[in-house]
Amino acid sequence: MSGTAGRWTMLALLGATTLMLVAGRWVLPAASGEANLKPENVEIHIIDDNFFLKWNSSSESVRNVTFSADYQILGTDNWKKLPGCQNTASTKCNFSSVELKNVFEKIELRIRAEEGNNTSIWYEVEPFVPFLEAQIGPPDVHLEAEDKAIILSISPPGTEDSIMWATDRLNFRYSVVIWKNSSSLEERTETVYPEDKIYKLSPEITYCLKVKAELPLQSRVGYYSPVYCINTTERRNVPSPENIQINADNQVCVLKWDYPYENTTFRAQWLRAFFKKIPGKHSDKWKQILNCENVTTTRCVFPRDAFPNGIYYVRVQASNGNGTSFWSEEKKFYIEMKTVIFPPVISLKSITDDSLHVSVGASEESENMSVNQLYPLIYEVIFWENTSNAERKVLEKRTEFTFLDLKPLTVYCVKARALIENNRRNKSSSFSDTVCEKTKPGDTSKTWLKAGICTALFSLPVVIYVVRLLLRGVNYVFFPSSKPPSSVDEYFSDQPLKNLLLSTSEEQTERCFIIENASIITEIEETNEIDEVHKKYNSQTSQDSGNYSNEDENSGSKISEEFLQQDSV
Repeated sequence: MSGTAGRWTMLALLGATTLMLVAGRWVLPAASGEANLKPENVEIHIIDDNFFLKWNSSSESVRNVTFSADYQILGTDNWKKLPGCQNTASTKCNFSSVELKNVFEKIELRIRAEEGNNTSIWYEVEPFVPFLEAQIGPPDVHLEAEDKAIILSISPPGTEDSIMWATDRLNFRYSVVIWKNSSSLEERTETVYPEDKIYKLSPEITYCLKVKAELPLQSRVGYYSPVYCINTTERRNVPSPENIQINADNQVCVLKWDYPYENTTFRAQWLRAFFKKIPGKHSDKWKQILNCENVTTTRCVFPRDAFPNGIYYVRVQASNGNGTSFWSEEKKFYIEMKTVIFPPVISLKSITDDSLHVSVGASEESENMSVNQLYPLIYEVIFWENTSNAERKVLEKRTEFTFLDLKPLTVYCVKARALIENNRRNKSSSFSDTVCEKTKPGDTSKTWLKAGICTALFSLPVVIYVVRLLLRGVNYVFFPSSKPPSSVDEYFSDQPLKNLLLSTSEEQTERCFIIENASIITEIEETNEIDEVHKKYNSQTSQDSGNYSNEDENSGSKISEEFLQQDSV
């Protein structure tokens, strides 16, 4: 009989129906006197590189039931047997031996129950990414004791060839909780490096501690390690130096410390800070500080350029005829180049009526120092209207700036300074000299300008005409013409004069007259309006002739009297 035929025969004899899967619960056919078996709540647990598959069972009375699981990379449609999870009678299995090349790929799992040749349908687990499901396991810790300190050597979670934390081994941060074994109430927590010391302890005391690892950037916190306990040693005859200080100026660094006894020599060492982040011992990486070996004072001076720019740790050790002390507490310090940043040079140019262009350049001193070759610079530009206190600030790496939406014919000012990019101490230059510039005229100003020019052109002829009239008036009043008016000139024409002066009874003679006050005659002519010319002349000459000959006054008066007598005749 084949396996399939036997299965259907058994089902018929037992009166069972089918294998059902409802909401993640599977049911095998019940044998005589056996209850239904229901696996449920399938879960995946990953700690470091350890993979576990767990599930629950509603009854443990059914025998001969095993479980098997398969896996595949999502999207490959290539199911493989999950190692460690084949034909297991337990409700959990360890599949850490699965070969995964990439812990960031999604994986699918499925599991089923088996009893002899009978199997349930597959229960498929929601696809998951191993790295996102992984939890940080407890680190391994090794301890060494001193009289007032405990040396910690911490191994990162996982193994050395771990694929889960391969890119994060140097990113772990470790937290230590330490307490005296006699009193757990005096706990203290410190953040430490993989190779570090816990200071300020007491000699010959038992201390206990536990350590956990964290990945702060991913907000992941691991499990605590087991509790480790160790006794500090008895007090050493030669104490360690204390209160380590280091000061740096332009050329030298001064290292100082406190020590209670004389007749002691000291030496100091330095270590690059990045070694602290690397797991393992680094005692061979500590280097002797120049001019700080076998010194008999509690200070030493060494040149600043003995250290390249960076972060360092220093430590000091004391020695005398009785022995050598433990190393002092390690002191962290920074060495940075003495950088002088000169203020930039600014040029400001008006482009249009509503915009200004700012150019920022390096000063001559800065170009000689080549500071921008050592450090990338950014520029802070402050821009404002000359009559206002409102400022506009721009912080950019570029050196060309354009400010828009400005007012026409308005004065704007600008100043700038240079800063070292990504510098935690905000090193910067002083501000440059303030430069101001006026924007160009706007369209309204141009219109008024054109209108003014046109008005001036059209008004020019009128102005010229008015000036000519004024000049004629001035000439007429202040510079009159020497020629008699036309009315007088006509009156004294040749023929009328002859008719007027000659009589029939007397010999005709010529008489000449010089008329100097012609204007009086003209004025009288206008006021009296006498029709006849000779009547006007008689009236005027009878009152005050105002006419003089080229002879003397006496002869002139006689001639006038004779002229009047003849005229009356």
